[in-house]
Amino acid sequence: LFVSSMVGKDRIIFATKEDHETPSSAELVADDPDDPYEEQGLILPNGDINWNCPCLGGMASGPCGEQFKSAFSCFHYSTEEIKGSDCVDQFRAMQECMQKYPDLYPQEDENDEKSSKDLEAASMEASAAKEEKASS
Repeated sequence: LFVSSMVGKDRIIFATKEDHETPSSAELVADDPDDPYEEQGLILPNGDINWNCPCLGGMASGPCGEQFKSAFSCFHYSTEEIKGSDCVDQFRAMQECMQKYPDLYPQEDENDEKSSKDLEAASMEASAAKEEKASS
């Protein structure tokens, strides 16, 4: 017996022992050029983010999918001089969510963690410099 479930699109498939013993009769279907989720890369022709792109490695789904989408969208559409410097809160929320699921989102080793913290610190410094510049 096999049961498959997808969030938002529940689909239950029952397979008998006999189903598993007979060879598959599945046929490959030619790619549909009108399929909006066909592997078009990360950015669709209209400029939207292709959340189904395999290049995202499934990050857009799962328990932190909404936080990932929020952070990535913010970065993608950011018009700040230092791109994404206005997205610190979204990335922090995503990181906090991922820390709750270490089996799904393994943490970086110490060297990677240091560079991640350096990046966050640089982003925060850029935000502070921007605020300082705006107030002068």
